[in-house]
Amino acid sequence: MNFSAIREQFLAGGLVMWPLLLCSILSVTLASERAIFWSRIYRRQKQVAHDVLRFYQLNNMVSAIDKLKQNVDLPIARIFLSTLQLEEATPEEFILALETEAKIEIPLLKRFNHIFDTIVALAPLLGLQGTVFGLMTTFASINIGNLAATNKSGLTAGISEDLIATSAGLLVGIITLTFSSIYRGLYQREVGRIEEYGGQLELLYRRHYRTAQKEYEPTKRA
Repeated sequence: MNFSAIREQFLAGGLVMWPLLLCSILSVTLASERAIFWSRIYRRQKQVAHDVLRFYQLNNMVSAIDKLKQNVDLPIARIFLSTLQLEEATPEEFILALETEAKIEIPLLKRFNHIFDTIVALAPLLGLQGTVFGLMTTFASINIGNLAATNKSGLTAGISEDLIATSAGLLVGIITLTFSSIYRGLYQREVGRIEEYGGQLELLYRRHYRTAQKEYEPTKRA
């Protein structure tokens, strides 16, 4: 199908094809942004988190902070960096800070989800509305008093063209739903990984805190 045929099909769908085109462009654009975002996370996050936890386990705070600052565009790096910069925090305060920073990152991970959901719901309805308008116009041209004079082939072609809007609306909705499902799954996996890495950092902090408390006790008694 060449460009001319596609253009004819588009125009045959009626005015609702323009908002459907806008929805499709918006969907693809936002999906591309999310694809870049998630590819960056899954390409670098695991190694960064492991390196930071290893540095922290070795009590090498300088290297851990430097590593986090070099990868501050990653959610896990921002969460760890803000939490580790707390001074003399108790384990309870450390956990609270860790949970708070994680909650701050949640909206970024879920970004555009509500727009995808809106397009999924709206696109099929727009397509159906376009078909209804088209059918109203097609049936209005029928001569009820003289059905024999009605151009049946033209009527069939008109109904066929009227269904283009519904088909386009369903197509946009299905594609957007696919994007939405993929990114929602990635979001849920990312939340699980943040909890996993956060739990490991919390465990290491508790160990360092207990060690510091034991070292402080003899000094205090002396």
